[in-house]
Amino acid sequence: MVALSYNTATESVAVTATAGGASSDVLYTCPNNYDAVVTFLHVSNGASSTGNVSIQWYHKEDNTYYTIVDNKSIAGNNVYNMITSDRLYLHAGDKITVFNGGGTMGVTISVEEHYNPNRKT
Repeated sequence: MVALSYNTATESVAVTATAGGASSDVLYTCPNNYDAVVTFLHVSNGASSTGNVSIQWYHKEDNTYYTIVDNKSIAGNNVYNMITSDRLYLHAGDKITVFNGGGTMGVTISVEEHYNPNRKT
């Protein structure tokens, strides 16, 4: 058996926020002293009607929100996998946030958390 040199984490949130930035729902925050690699980012629409979702990355270093997905339309009872073979890299204090869900959207993220004692928020 090979020892892992990182932790894994999976978080989910039901999207209720209707505005981005500091008003959005926080899906994941990279912990102090860690770097994170986003390996899975999945959106599901449990309603029968089409809904929209937006996903942002909060970059702690410059205190700025950047749009990853902008008002993505997802058909009712359908899913959207945003990260498959691609990766997104986060540093301590960075966040992934979501909004525009109207209560029927769910977003799930999986990350690898790599300890880095030089990463402080």
